[in-house]
Amino acid sequence: MSEDEAREEFHELQVLLWAANREYHRGDSPSISDSVYDEAKHRFLELVEVYPNFDGAAKLLTEVGAPVASGFGKISHSQRMLSLGNAFDDEDVVGFDSSIRKYLGIAADTSLSYTAEPKIDGLSLSLRYEYGNLQQAATRGDGSTGENVTANALTIADIPQKISGAPEVLEVRGEVYMSHEDFTELNVRQQERGGKLFANPRNAAAGSLRQLDAEITRSRPLRFFAYSWGELSEPLAGLQLEAIESLKILGFQTNPLTQLCATPSELVAHYRKIEAQRATLGYDIDGVVYKVNDLGLQARLGFRSTTPRWAIAHKFPAELAWTRIEAIDIQVGRTGALSPVARLAPVTVGGVVVSNATLHNEDYIVGRDSKGAAIRNGKDIRIGDWVQVYRAGDVIPKISDVDLDKRPENSISFAFPSICPECGSQAVREEGDAVRYCTGGVICPAQAKEKMKHFVARKAFDIEGLGAKQIESFYADERLSLREPADIFTLKKRDDGNFTKLKNRDGWGEQSADNLFNAIEDKRRIGFGRMLFSLGIRHVGEAAAKDLALHFMSWGNFLLGVDAARAAALAWRKADEAVDAERIAAKAENRRAKIKETRDAVIADSGIQAPNTAAWEDLIGIDGIGASVALSLTDTFANVEERAAIMRLADELQIMPPEAPSSESPVAGKTVVFTGTLEKLTRAEAKAQAEELGAKVSGSVSKKTDILVAGPGAGTKAKKAADLGVKVLDEDGWLAMIAQT
Repeated sequence: MSEDEAREEFHELQVLLWAANREYHRGDSPSISDSVYDEAKHRFLELVEVYPNFDGAAKLLTEVGAPVASGFGKISHSQRMLSLGNAFDDEDVVGFDSSIRKYLGIAADTSLSYTAEPKIDGLSLSLRYEYGNLQQAATRGDGSTGENVTANALTIADIPQKISGAPEVLEVRGEVYMSHEDFTELNVRQQERGGKLFANPRNAAAGSLRQLDAEITRSRPLRFFAYSWGELSEPLAGLQLEAIESLKILGFQTNPLTQLCATPSELVAHYRKIEAQRATLGYDIDGVVYKVNDLGLQARLGFRSTTPRWAIAHKFPAELAWTRIEAIDIQVGRTGALSPVARLAPVTVGGVVVSNATLHNEDYIVGRDSKGAAIRNGKDIRIGDWVQVYRAGDVIPKISDVDLDKRPENSISFAFPSICPECGSQAVREEGDAVRYCTGGVICPAQAKEKMKHFVARKAFDIEGLGAKQIESFYADERLSLREPADIFTLKKRDDGNFTKLKNRDGWGEQSADNLFNAIEDKRRIGFGRMLFSLGIRHVGEAAAKDLALHFMSWGNFLLGVDAARAAALAWRKADEAVDAERIAAKAENRRAKIKETRDAVIADSGIQAPNTAAWEDLIGIDGIGASVALSLTDTFANVEERAAIMRLADELQIMPPEAPSSESPVAGKTVVFTGTLEKLTRAEAKAQAEELGAKVSGSVSKKTDILVAGPGAGTKAKKAADLGVKVLDEDGWLAMIAQT
């Protein structure tokens, strides 16, 4: 790396670290995780070691915390409140011990003891007592000057206002934190009153302590652990562990997991012990702090610019934590998919409190992937297991490992249900599918509610004032009886006092109720593609809904096409059962013809009515619509209850066809297939371009195909087009044709 490149990276890291310091210490809302910060700080130090004269290096290296925010008085610390250096693995712990011995000139075979205690993830606080009375409380601030939060500290039950038997001057230092249980209850109260929700207990504790109104702090359940001291008129003890015990005798809460260790291996062993208990502590920790036990040696070791030489924080691995599975729940989604979710003892992972983790599907629970290969070395997942949870970015937490040594003796394998837990219908898993689905359809309350939430989503009907939260509330209210999408549009029609019921609900009034009724009326006119997407049919996403709308052009044509294709699908399914063959959803093109020959013979021999092959091929031939989407559509409209619910909705709407194709284009109304490699356009660009010119884009060649655009490697589609007499163009020929527009 050149010096210019190093300087550029240095300044990027400098900006990141300065911003992170202020977000964490003053804003109480960090935007990056501890692991990202630690990695950036480590890299910054590497650059500073090589280029110590870069502008700003000295300032950031000597900076602790962040400047005091406006609105608070300032308090100067008589002794600086410093941060700690970090250890990230066992070798760093051995290195810490070696550096202490080297600095003090202590031989490797000479005893040297340390204390090891959990590193509380909260907000540092300094408490100054004079003659046993609390005189002032201050945050760390920038290490030299903190914020005066005395009035707020007086509201915390763990902080004594008066103590007896203390030195004339006693400055106690420790961490303000919030327990998991209190944090959850606080967020529930915040949500009920429409207040800000906190991301994790650390942010909640810091934000609560740093309130300008002490009564707000009083209403928040803050706790305090004492672990150190600043200015003293007389020593508390000669050893770290004894001094902590003195603080406990004076009335302060100290951490019971603090332990004396004689060697680096004992330090690491206690670290592992604390890490294993992390999920059950009831409060957040992000590592273990090691300190030289002898206070005389601490004094000799002294300080670096921002950290003491005699202490170090052994941080837990980034984005990982061990916790216990308390239950496994099965959630039913809008498509009927049964999704297992692990309910965890709350634990903080990557700065976020995690109490749930996805278990994907039943194969994942038993320790197999989609191809049957072992995952987690074949370990299954059970209720009561200790599991390692991880997060990558902002994705849903997942389980990466299971500790079999801690599995309860009475543990039993998890039995994945074959019955829907919501409605009691059969839950089936078809061959080749990783997911089990409830067959209840609209009679399943879970599916019905999730479909309703999807129906009002932004990309669907997007009814102003009616979102997922309102659907959840209205669905549970028997008086309003919103059970299916059509109910939304009959809400105003029903002369049963719905308007009065709505306006009298908590959080509603006459104006908001009137606004909702008007918003519903505004959505009676809806585009065909958008309406189709809003139904929440499995595999029919926004793009597929648009493709279907452009192909059929009207709701009526769509129903005719799907019903005709449904007859074909039903006939073929009967043939499949007879020959025990692969379902029509077989994806391999070279196998379809062979399977079809077998089906044709079975159909002829068994008296099954011959299917309308053209309708099925027309449906799966739409570009972007394959057998999976087609079967999902035909299954939905074959279900009597689901079809009836969709038709009730359609009766309430004016379903608008997509914009008519341009009649001036030479390809308007024509069916076009692209195959092979396009060299001047991507496939997506070519498809979009053709559709803008009014063409229909299909994925397969048939008698209805007008133009095949074939690039290199066209394969069987080019041969079939030639056999059917379809016009074949290369990419240049296609571009020349559409250039005539």
